[in-house]
Amino acid sequence: MGSTSRSVLASLFLLLLLSPLVNSSSNDRLLRVGLKKRKLDQINRFSSLYGCKGKESINPAIRKYGLGNGLGNSDDADIISLKNYMNAQYFGEIGIGTPPQKFTLIFDTGSSNLWVPSAKCYFSIACYFHSKYKSSLSSSYTKNGKSAEIHYGTGAISGFFSQDHVKLGDLVVENQDFIEATREPSITFVAAKFDGILGLGFQEISVGNAVPVWYNMVKQGLVNEPVFSFWLNRNATEEEGGEIVFGGVDPNHYKGEHTFVPVTHKGYWQFDMDDVLVGGETTGYCSGGCSAIADSGTSLLAGPTTIVAQINHAIGASGVVSQECKAVVAQYGTAILDMLISETQPKKICSQIGLCTFDGKRGVSVGIKSVVDMNVDGSSSGLQDATCTACEMTVVWMQNQLKQNQTEERILNYVNELCNRLPSPMGESAVDCSSLSSMPGVSFTVGGKVFDLLPEQYILQVGEGVATQCISGFTALDVAPPLGPLWILGDIFMGQYHTVFDYGNMRVGFAEAV
Repeated sequence: MGSTSRSVLASLFLLLLLSPLVNSSSNDRLLRVGLKKRKLDQINRFSSLYGCKGKESINPAIRKYGLGNGLGNSDDADIISLKNYMNAQYFGEIGIGTPPQKFTLIFDTGSSNLWVPSAKCYFSIACYFHSKYKSSLSSSYTKNGKSAEIHYGTGAISGFFSQDHVKLGDLVVENQDFIEATREPSITFVAAKFDGILGLGFQEISVGNAVPVWYNMVKQGLVNEPVFSFWLNRNATEEEGGEIVFGGVDPNHYKGEHTFVPVTHKGYWQFDMDDVLVGGETTGYCSGGCSAIADSGTSLLAGPTTIVAQINHAIGASGVVSQECKAVVAQYGTAILDMLISETQPKKICSQIGLCTFDGKRGVSVGIKSVVDMNVDGSSSGLQDATCTACEMTVVWMQNQLKQNQTEERILNYVNELCNRLPSPMGESAVDCSSLSSMPGVSFTVGGKVFDLLPEQYILQVGEGVATQCISGFTALDVAPPLGPLWILGDIFMGQYHTVFDYGNMRVGFAEAV
């Protein structure tokens, strides 16, 4: 791929900034939120992973499913149609205050706070491009004033807490704590079409321990069942953007039965994942256990660099060459291979050759300066553990090749190829649009069931006609144990599989979306 194509990708990839709408009807205290998408603007690099949000706690550096009470059979809600240009992000509209002041928000299962720009935001350009909350215009406003700050992967917001009524469709959540953002310094928020974020995660990750909107919806008896569900429309030829149903599910948006798995860690909607398959073959990375979170606020599929590189290699995606990875293979590849053949414990190999230290569970950095580090004024630039990471990836890749009885030459060549497929620093990798038909399927095994994704489902197409660019939907995110290895199943996955968030039974369910 030439430099021109790479620059196009650099300026183009983001999440779809959508303008939403919540048009809802409440019947049996079941609320539908219609989601609207707007045509993709010039995409800045800023939301390639989280859109405009991040996962501050895990950033390593950086409709009827058997409730039995008729839920999901309410009268059809008014769903605002959308013109679909690229499937990337989904937005809805809420009101805050009395009378309600309208805001366009991301409904995000990967965070837990509600925040919107404040009328007292004077020095951030982003605030001038979005709706701002004016407490003086609301008769139900209650002052709080406690300061708040949220750090995202692509920026941060800060401000103070306030309390007011929040209106979702016909439902009014009373006395809801939220953040009035007075600073939005990142360019991310200037370009964004949404005003703020409504978090649907657990209170455990709520900044300031604020009670999330969803908790108050349940506590105040606004929904019959402590369940909400997402349907994200991935069909670019249709107008509906999707729905969130608070209080139940809509049977019109899925088929078959949901596969449920328990929430294993309250914070994100986190659960255990059994395996990741490429072309029906296991990647082997989850043999010691993997976790995943279902995250409506993430556009892509994020996972460990080791596996993302394998997937990108299998689908022919081109990333940035990692000098670190190739240096490790050149200097230590044969030694690593010999140690694996001699049945040395894989997790201890990188510490035994001096590239990591062993903490009893895994290798950790010993602060060795990397090739890249030494090229940047001799300083580490935050990459001092790159050699350790590259070594651990090499061990995993070689293990898989040995199981297939490959020769030493073939294994070393293969690992070098994987080094070439490591994602670029911002995570994106490009593919040839004409090769989709030859790409393998990628599958995730959850709760004993295999959930398949076809190439046309995990590849994002940006642009039109001869200018179309195809981007791998897989991006790298390394989360260390005990929280990781962790996969983030974002909109690409949730768009194919209708997702139920069962707060009452602490479980997440997936069924094929229609």
